[in-house]
Amino acid sequence: MPITGMAEAPAHGVAGVGLLPLFAWLSPAFPVGGYAYSHALEWAVEAGDITDEASLADWIKDLLLHGFARSDAILLSLAFQAAQAGDADRLAEVNALAVALAPSAELRLETCQQGLSFLDAVRASWPHDRLETLAGAFTGEVAYPVAVGAAAAVHGLPEEQVVPAFLQALMQALVSAGIRLAPIGQTSGMRVLSALAPAIMALAAEIPGLGEDDLGTSTFRADLGSFRHETQYTRLFRS
Repeated sequence: MPITGMAEAPAHGVAGVGLLPLFAWLSPAFPVGGYAYSHALEWAVEAGDITDEASLADWIKDLLLHGFARSDAILLSLAFQAAQAGDADRLAEVNALAVALAPSAELRLETCQQGLSFLDAVRASWPHDRLETLAGAFTGEVAYPVAVGAAAAVHGLPEEQVVPAFLQALMQALVSAGIRLAPIGQTSGMRVLSALAPAIMALAAEIPGLGEDDLGTSTFRADLGSFRHETQYTRLFRS
C-alpha cells in the first residue's frame, strides 16, 4: 500500500542524509530475507561443532577471516569501484564471478536471493538514475555483496565506511542465527560480536588493496556442511 503524504525521493538520489541509507540497508529489518539463512551454521550445530559461546565465536571468526565474509568484502569493493566508474561491463564481470564462487546450491541461493531483494528494495526506496543504468548489467542472478557495493557507490557512500559496516552486518546475522540454534543466550551472542570488532576493522582496512587474485576461502568444513544441510532432517534455515 503506498504511503500518502510523502514526497517521492528524487531520481538522482537523496542528498544530505550522511550514512543513514547504509544503516537502513544493513539493518535486519531491511527486506532481503537474511533471517532465513545461516551459512551452514545450522549444520555445524547439528554436527556438534558449535555447542557454546566459545565454539560459536571460533566458527564465526574463521568465516570472517578465512571464509566467505572476506571474499564477499573483496567482491563488494570491486563492485563499488566498477559502479563508481560507471563501468557496467566490469560490474557484470564481478557479479558473474561472485555468483560462480558460491560453493553449493544453498549458498548460491543465499547470496543471490538477498542480492536481488536488496537491489529491488534500494531501487524502490532510494531511486537513482545511475543505479537504474547499472542494473542493466545484471541479467539474472545478483550476488549480495555486488548489489551492496554498486548501490553504495552510486549514492556516494564512502567505501571505507561501507566495508566494515557490511562485515559487521554479516557477523551480526551469523550471531543471530547462533542464538536461535545453539544453547547460548543473547548476552553471550553480543559478547561474541563485540570480541569480533577488532578483527572486522583490521580486515576492512585491508580490503581496498585486494583484488580478484586475493579471492578464496579455506573454510572447507563449513562448505561441506552446506552440502550436508541440504538433506538435514530438521531445518530452520534455508542454508
